[in-house]
Amino acid sequence: MDPYRGVAAALGTKAGTSGRALAFDLISQIETGLPVASLDRLSNAIAPDDSSFKFRIVPRATYMRRKKNRQLSAAESADVARLARIWTFAKEVWGGDEEARAFMFRSHPLLEDLHPIDVAIGSEIGARLVEDVLGGLAYGSAA
Repeated sequence: MDPYRGVAAALGTKAGTSGRALAFDLISQIETGLPVASLDRLSNAIAPDDSSFKFRIVPRATYMRRKKNRQLSAAESADVARLARIWTFAKEVWGGDEEARAFMFRSHPLLEDLHPIDVAIGSEIGARLVEDVLGGLAYGSAA
């Protein structure tokens, strides 16, 4: 699957239909602020049984303010898109939501026994570390 299409699907956004057009549409939407619904959609996909999961990405008070105008800030949107990128890759590697969820919420030795979800939420560097582990699983190196 085209990684940009997977991210757009995870966010529930309407973006271009192929390659570069889709990527640039996503960039534009992130820069202007994704809808709060994108955070809700992604949170429900990653942690369907945890209604407070979204507050790990956007604090509760901020979320309530954003919900009124239905739009996240550019920085919050970048965090949500980063997590969507990791989630999409995990689903691709593991073959489905349940398997990806199990990976994301299980400690991993290559991540200092932290949960990949915690590492990915923390920073872009953390997300890259999780991508490295997923890449190792997908392409055959030690993970």
